[in-house]
Amino acid sequence: MSEDAARVEIVDLFGGPGGWDVAATQLGLSVTGIEHDHAACETRRAAGLDTVEGDVRAYSPSDFPTATDLIGSPPCQPYSIGGKGAGRRALDTVLHFASQLAARKDIRAGLATLDDERTGLVLEPLRWVLEALDTGRPYRTVMLEQVPTVLPVWDSIAAILRCEGYTVVTGRLHAEEYGVPQTRARAVLVARRHDEDDEAVLPAPTHRRYARSTDQDGGNPDLLPWVSMAQALGWGMTHRPALTVAVGTAAGGPDPSCVGGSGSRATLYGERDAGRWIADTRLVDADSLPAYRGGRKDMIRVSVADAAALQTFPPTHPFQGTRTKQYEQVGNAMPPVFAEAVIRRAMAPQLAARPGAQAA
Repeated sequence: MSEDAARVEIVDLFGGPGGWDVAATQLGLSVTGIEHDHAACETRRAAGLDTVEGDVRAYSPSDFPTATDLIGSPPCQPYSIGGKGAGRRALDTVLHFASQLAARKDIRAGLATLDDERTGLVLEPLRWVLEALDTGRPYRTVMLEQVPTVLPVWDSIAAILRCEGYTVVTGRLHAEEYGVPQTRARAVLVARRHDEDDEAVLPAPTHRRYARSTDQDGGNPDLLPWVSMAQALGWGMTHRPALTVAVGTAAGGPDPSCVGGSGSRATLYGERDAGRWIADTRLVDADSLPAYRGGRKDMIRVSVADAAALQTFPPTHPFQGTRTKQYEQVGNAMPPVFAEAVIRRAMAPQLAARPGAQAA
């Protein structure tokens, strides 16, 4: 592979606080993230990540003419089962707009009629890929991630990209199977150009899948055990990973579940009451926080640092903004360890072609 072919410049369309980008930079790759939220941009800048603050819809591939690869994690709120469901209700309409976009039709007026403007952002990666193709600078690798309810959209995009000269694979991946200490399921798409060295492939699990009926030491002996919440934080559930970390609540911490509400809290308290728990020895002044479980002194509170650790961010990642904004950034991010697994497999030829590169 030539030196030019080995060059990698990634555009991350929804950079957030840098989950994908932390992974990419740790792999020695160059990445620029576009992000609309100011607090997330401040986090990115404090972390030394290349950042463009603005709306993805206001940019196009021509603004990044040297970019070789594309990443996208559009906002999940319209599609999350913990949200109001605007995206889920509009799923058929979104799929129709995807086909219109494939026919090179302008869908902006149609997207503007959706109840939640964030719903249509799931199609922005497709717009970027098609515009890059039409200008003669196709992206070599495309990596997309979203909540599982978006998998039909990824499948639709996959069919479109196959017609445009890509090999594509989609699937529902489970974060604990890649060493993330939480049961976070995500819909992932990986696409590669036909003229590249490898076909598109999803990463193989490195860790065992969590199952309530199987002990941590059980399951496939060729895989590592899943990582428990207690192992990641030094406290918490010993018999399972944490539930999916979501955005902050008025109680002073994120509801550690995509479902949200009392169900996830019941799981935490149930594990503790059953004795499958390592106590959090930090002092928490419950009177200084909003009412939570009747103001109990033994309440369970997940701090920003705890949530970031469950998301596998480096302990020094400098989240900025109010506490609520920090929780939002953590909960909405792609876990870096998970992102690294996807990037390492999807971009194996580029990684192998770098000077001094070693086999993964």
